[in-house]
Amino acid sequence: MPVTPVLQALAPDAAEYAAATEAAALIDQSDRGKLALSGAEMVEFLDSLLSQDIAAITVGSGADAVLLTHKGRMLAEVRVLRTESELLLDTERIALQALFDALTRFRIGFAAELHKRTLENALFSLIGPRVDSLLQGPPPDEEFSHVASEVAGRPVRLIRTRFGIDLLCASDDGEQIRAALEAAGAVAISRATLDCLRIEAGVPRFGVEIDETTMPQEAGLHERTVSYSKGCYVGQETVARLYWKGKPNRLLRGLKLSDAVGSGAVLWQNQRDVGALASTAASPRLGLIGLALLRREAEPGDILSVEGTAVAATVVELPFTI
Repeated sequence: MPVTPVLQALAPDAAEYAAATEAAALIDQSDRGKLALSGAEMVEFLDSLLSQDIAAITVGSGADAVLLTHKGRMLAEVRVLRTESELLLDTERIALQALFDALTRFRIGFAAELHKRTLENALFSLIGPRVDSLLQGPPPDEEFSHVASEVAGRPVRLIRTRFGIDLLCASDDGEQIRAALEAAGAVAISRATLDCLRIEAGVPRFGVEIDETTMPQEAGLHERTVSYSKGCYVGQETVARLYWKGKPNRLLRGLKLSDAVGSGAVLWQNQRDVGALASTAASPRLGLIGLALLRREAEPGDILSVEGTAVAATVVELPFTI
């Protein structure tokens, strides 16, 4: 991809991007909302509320799930991890209140206790192909698998992610652990660099590409977050009906842009509004790209116009490929 002045100006920091794609990068994600459940009926309770088959999650593993409205719209995307005594939950901060409210409201009648962990715990993400070499002992091998370990003599939980390893620790230990990881070779990166990586991978973020108006099928999350064989949970009927008998009106798509344009720009096809650009990145590998929820008639290969500009947006399948 030729480096044009626009691409050069908007691209993530070169050293950060190189670390994240070729070595090891580090970003603090402690602002994510964090909760925990304990008690004899913690599994049964969460299984009745979230879309995923929580009962199938074994100790040392985890899964992604969604909290839905009765109409099948997403209130939160939630990572669920099971330890010997707890279910650990984390979600985007913007969705924390909705998740907390639902857990509080529906917990009545279950032998389960809810614990706040957002301020008590820090969360760091190691990203890149060489992150395992920074850690002592064998790291978890499959996505969502997690193990108790130590960094700089402080206890951490290592969690395998699609991009590398997350580290969950006590907030009081956060600075010591961060310093140790950087001393071992991890390069600190910004949110802009992380966003570039997730957009390249076609990963939507709650509060950016998806929100309370989005259904899991529209965001391409249903195969990852929804069980169609487990018992009842909030929103199941609507989501299952769409899966078995219908087609989503919108789909998350990638866009290759002919020039820079801001998020929120309206996209047109044949004089019809088919969606709005949700996020953009100037990828060093792919050029100017973006993500958008588009009406399903906007198919890969179609070229859309961007309202008020001369920019062309070519629809592509996700994830992006060179």
